[in-house]
Amino acid sequence: MNPSEAYILNQSEPFRGMLLHLQSVIEMTIFEVDLKYKYRIPFYYIEGKPFCYLNQSKDYVDVGFWNAAHLTKNVEYMTIAGRKMMKSLRYKSLEEINDKILIEILQEAFLVRNKKFYK
Repeated sequence: MNPSEAYILNQSEPFRGMLLHLQSVIEMTIFEVDLKYKYRIPFYYIEGKPFCYLNQSKDYVDVGFWNAAHLTKNVEYMTIAGRKMMKSLRYKSLEEINDKILIEILQEAFLVRNKKFYK
């Protein structure tokens, strides 16, 4: 088992179920992703470049987007939570995850994946 899988499977419920669901949606939407373990969290890469990450912290799970500065769709569902450039979708339960919104953001993030981190 690789460290990213261990990270996900070692989380307590409901976070494990949320992370597994998010992992499934990401991998079924963006076939090119490669799951690695970077910065002590599961981090998806495309062609060696950071794409998005999964993180369980406190009472929520984040799906953070590397090129978030270039995202324009559904940004009202995203939080910056004290960060300057990174934006994320934040979920406190499996029921909060709206697959349609997540997929739209993933698809847009894929389109801007080659843009610079900063705008």
